[in-house]
Parts: sequence; structure tokens; C-alpha cells
Amino acid sequence: MTDTGHYGFATRAIHAGQEPDPTTGSVIVPIHATSTYAQDGVGGLRGGFEYSRTGNPTRAALEECLAALEGGRHGRAFSSGMGATDAALRALCRPGDHVLIPNDAYGGTFRLIDKVFRHWGVEHTPVPLSDVDAVRAAIRPNTKVIWIETPTNPLLNIADIALLAQVAHSAGARLVVDNTFASPYLQSPLSLGADVVLHSTTKYVGGHSDVIGGALVTSDDELDAAFGFLQNGAGAVPGPFDAWLTLRGIKTLELRMEKHSDNAELVADALLRHPRVTSVLYPGLPDHPGHEVAAKQMRRFGGMISFTVEGGEEAALRVCSRTRLFTLAESLGGVESLIEHPGRMTHASTAGSLLQVPSDLVRVSVGIESGDDLVADLVQALG
Repeated sequence: MTDTGHYGFATRAIHAGQEPDPTTGSVIVPIHATSTYAQDGVGGLRGGFEYSRTGNPTRAALEECLAALEGGRHGRAFSSGMGATDAALRALCRPGDHVLIPNDAYGGTFRLIDKVFRHWGVEHTPVPLSDVDAVRAAIRPNTKVIWIETPTNPLLNIADIALLAQVAHSAGARLVVDNTFASPYLQSPLSLGADVVLHSTTKYVGGHSDVIGGALVTSDDELDAAFGFLQNGAGAVPGPFDAWLTLRGIKTLELRMEKHSDNAELVADALLRHPRVTSVLYPGLPDHPGHEVAAKQMRRFGGMISFTVEGGEEAALRVCSRTRLFTLAESLGGVESLIEHPGRMTHASTAGSLLQVPSDLVRVSVGIESGDDLVADLVQALG
């Protein structure tokens, strides 16, 4: 399937990169479980494939589909979201360079930048991305990347992608958007001026909590070549079964994101009305400080909600331990609902830093179960 731009999202999700197999007619992309490929004479590659770290037909189908969903020319799949993050940073930064990151960034991203890249001479500054003046003030002559999440993890802050793209480009920097929380269905950063879109495909893209993966999408030929070099040279590639599972999940992404959003709206409303909830962080709420920007750049507001509870950390931990349908677990974006305590779990690496999250914060990934059941579960857990 070529020239996918005029097709709707669901059509691209089901068909891009996924033509029926020319040999058998299989309508599902085969799992090419091979490490190497026969050559028709030295250098006579069939379809360009020689070794599965370098390229695999199942992975190639996934990469074509990911690019189509994000409206980019190039997609690269990785073995994890952190593998994709590492490749992006190594392609974009050199010792002595500077990166702006969210002041409430995902803990894994912060850990990689602060505990690994800092020792290789890459500097970073946390900044509130919703404050464009603060972003401008934090830019240095050696700033090469503005790295944003929107919504952020776990405080659900919103960054104006189009405005920050202008800020980055006027400073000679690149804008990288971690689009994991929104998914390609809810948000299209490249169309708003971003240079690179990153995903942990483990989350909404895969959607079934059964595969780990990551992706980088861009329309910049030079950047894609750098990503491809690191993908092959460093080798953080997904296996063919991982690629196949991710493609399988993508086919229902639109349907799932609509249901996630439906249920999250029900849950957010119930939490707002609960006397033991002190704040609800969800960009779909009219009083959320980023609501107007989110409404401008997102189709809907997604399935992630964070909230704080009266009674501090111990009360938050009790809520996490008392749910029946919300499973206490890290990660997010699956069909099942999850609950966690960021300060003790996904964001423990930020303790003592400027990115430390509130101890009374609870984060929920709202699944696609019956919405009323999810509301009832949280209400009983809150007591």
C-alpha cells in the first residue's frame, strides 16, 4: 500500500505495509523467523534483506505502518521505548551539547539522560514545557534538542507542539516529541512541526500488554539515516514476533483509543466528585491549565489520569492496594486498567531531583472494560 496520505487512520492502521503475502496470499504479514537470508550470488539480495539485525520483512512492515500513522516518511522500530530514546539522543547529541527536558519527564528518560548521557558530556535542563517563556530562557547556544512529552508522565501537563517547534527551530535545535501517552491516533506531532516522534510501542500502539517495543518516526532523510545506522550498529531491534504482535495491536488502535477516552472521562468525573480526592489531573477537564492547547492539538484526551488523595503517601498507597479491577502494575496503555504509585514505582529514579513527583500522587491507565465497573472499583478503593 503506497501513497497512504489520503486514507483515514483506521485504513492506514490495517493496510499500510501489510499487503497480502505475494507467495501465499496470506492477508496477515508473516512472522519471518530467520536470522539470515540466501543471496543470489555475492551481494544479490532478495528484497534487500541480508541479516535480520539489519532488516527483517516483518519489522519492515511495522516500520512502514508506523510512518503512515504518524504522517512521516520514515519509521524505525526498536526493541523498547528506551532503545528508541537512546538511539535518538545518540543521533542528535554530541559531548558538550545541551538538551531541554520536561520538569516532569518519564523516569526512564530522566535516568538515561541524567545517569548515562551526563557522564558522556551531554548537559540537560528540566523546564516546565507549558511555560514557553521558561523554555526560551533555558535555551543555551549549545542546545541541540528540546525533548517533550505531551501529555507528560505522570503529571499530564500539556506542551504546545507547534509553538515549541518554532522555538526550537529558531534556536537551531530539533524538537523531539514523545507521543506515547497520546498515540498516533490522538495526536500528530510531525504535522505540527516536530522533527522526530518517539513511541514506547509497548503502550497504546501495541495495546495488549504482551510485547515490548519502541519507535522513531521522522520525515528528515538525514535523521532517518542516522537512526538506521544506530539501529543496525547498536542492535536494539525487535524480533519478528514482537514486530508482528505490535502490528496486530495497531489494527484496533482507533477503536481502543476511543474507548479509553470514553472511560477516562467517566473516571475523571467520578474522581472530581469524590471527597477524598484533592486534585484530578486530566487534560480533558475544562479547568486543566493545558486544556485549551490539548483541545487544539489532540483528537481526544486519552486514557491516562493522575490524582492526589488526602492523607498523603500512605493514603495513596492504600488506594493502590485496594482496587480489584485496576491491577497494581507499572506500564500503561493496555486493554486492562492499571494503577500505580509513581513516586515508589515508575518515577522512583527522580527522587531527590527537580523531577520528584508528589508522594500523594496516584496514576491510572484507564482500560477498555465497562466504564461503570471501573468507576465503582475506584470509589470502593478510595473508601
